[in-house]
Amino acid sequence: MENITVKWLSSFHTLLYHTTGGRVGHRLVNNDMLLLATTGRVTGKTHTVPLLYLTDGDRLVVIASYGGRPDHPQWYKNLLATPQASVQINTERRDVTAATMNETDRAVWWPKVVAAYSDYAEYQSKTDRQIPLVFLSWSELA
Repeated sequence: MENITVKWLSSFHTLLYHTTGGRVGHRLVNNDMLLLATTGRVTGKTHTVPLLYLTDGDRLVVIASYGGRPDHPQWYKNLLATPQASVQINTERRDVTAATMNETDRAVWWPKVVAAYSDYAEYQSKTDRQIPLVFLSWSELA
């Protein structure tokens, strides 16, 4: 899919999710979606993207696949610069801190990620970069 189409669909998904409190947009392809708001590493502005997520107790797991493109997605680059972010799940908003999984955690989680959404295996095969998996640790309610 062309980058402009992906950006438009992402913006539309985000708008629907925000507007409906997640009633539209929380479930997609049998998976749960959240909205991740990061601080732009260049602009300092808030950028929000919809992402599939998995849960790990009191943490969330998100996948920086970017559809198997050669570069990391902008939201992931933003988290590397500023790991503090926020998520919206349905109507609930929380502050989170991001940490890229180490190799040991990734080895445990990658099969779970592919089981949840098998296209991630295809995305990984399309790129030379290792697709990062990211823990989002909760803080107090925003």
